[in-house]
Amino acid sequence: MADSLRIGIAGLGTVGSSLVRIIQQRSNELAITCGRAIEIIAVSARDRSRDRGIDLTGITWFDTPEQMAAEAEIDVFVELVGGASGPAKAAVRTALARGLHVVTANKALLAKHGVELATTAEEKGVLLNFEAAVAGGIPVIKALRESLTGNHVTRIYGIMNGTCNYILTKMEKEGLSFETCLKEAQRLGYAEADPAFDIEGNDTAHKLAILTTLAFGNKIAADDIYLEGITNISIEDIHAAADLGYRIKLLGVAQMTESGIEQRVHPTMVPLDSVIAQVDGVTNAVAIESDILGELLMVGPGAGGNATASAVLGDIADIAKSRPGIQQVPVLGRPAKSLEKYRRAKMKKHEGGYFIRLTVADRAGVFASIATSMAENGISLESIVQRSRAQTPDAPQTIVLVTHATMEDAVRKAVASIKSQAYLTDEPQVIRIERTKAA
Repeated sequence: MADSLRIGIAGLGTVGSSLVRIIQQRSNELAITCGRAIEIIAVSARDRSRDRGIDLTGITWFDTPEQMAAEAEIDVFVELVGGASGPAKAAVRTALARGLHVVTANKALLAKHGVELATTAEEKGVLLNFEAAVAGGIPVIKALRESLTGNHVTRIYGIMNGTCNYILTKMEKEGLSFETCLKEAQRLGYAEADPAFDIEGNDTAHKLAILTTLAFGNKIAADDIYLEGITNISIEDIHAAADLGYRIKLLGVAQMTESGIEQRVHPTMVPLDSVIAQVDGVTNAVAIESDILGELLMVGPGAGGNATASAVLGDIADIAKSRPGIQQVPVLGRPAKSLEKYRRAKMKKHEGGYFIRLTVADRAGVFASIATSMAENGISLESIVQRSRAQTPDAPQTIVLVTHATMEDAVRKAVASIKSQAYLTDEPQVIRIERTKAA
């Protein structure tokens, strides 16, 4: 049997502690499967005195990730610290420069510095693995980087944030407000005390940017994504969607078009009878559309100590099984130096149409004015429904429009025209509708 693979783990939070526990409990099984033992040599975390329920006897402790990356006698540096800069970035750079393999679950770091880090790893001839950075325990990185070789991916989309999916699921099933569901998510530990990164769509955007690069061979463009979170989704939208045969999900979508790549994150209405509409709670789902395989949908736990640790361990096992002198899979699917410049797609027709909710004053001529604004912008309506908010005279009324396939720009212009008429009593709500096999 080959010499043991020596690893150092930076970050002993929920994921790091789970990883230590799993490796220690299954050391014999891992040695047989990988052809060599996996040995934890070093760890780094902020608080030495904290009881994490794991045995760190005989393991060298470093006070900072940077120190461990620079000094520890290890083969693999495992980064579970988090953050796009600071200690995580410095430590990963140091480890790669030393010629160490790196495993990370840090999507923010990769979204901002992934191409640079991939270039260094390839120059040093080491692996940079990051399965846990996107969709937790779902092996979507391996699928794109290895399993779908030869396929031309045309579209990738999915539910990539468990916090948002939990909130939207709870709103629908229990009829609760966004604010109430967010507080419950925070109580259960699904959402942070400051949840903005999740609920505003940034977390999904980072993951989508990484998947886009793997799918289409472009440089990572996390700052070039249309971004819209779920904070404006109301229980009224949830009910209206259900009445129309849809369910609202926060989707990340990337697709190749003739004019370039389209990347967007936003609330989306998906048909109730679609597979992705059935993905509830903190579960994630990622769909990949390609020319040879067709559509592949992967569903599984997107977060949590064991799910994420499982993905990290899979990356470590891949390194343990690798052998010197054998050509490695490029970090981002193709050599970093051959990644193409990102080309943003021109505005195109959205084939699924749009849901538009308007809260208007109850007075004559409103319906006609709305219809005129739509017609003037070339928008064909599939349906228009008035939903009464209250039985009292002169109470505001809700009008729900569903359009046929149309241009995003046309919808925005029509809504702006309606707003200028001064009969709206609340901000309009616009949600895209997706109609595909899985969505």
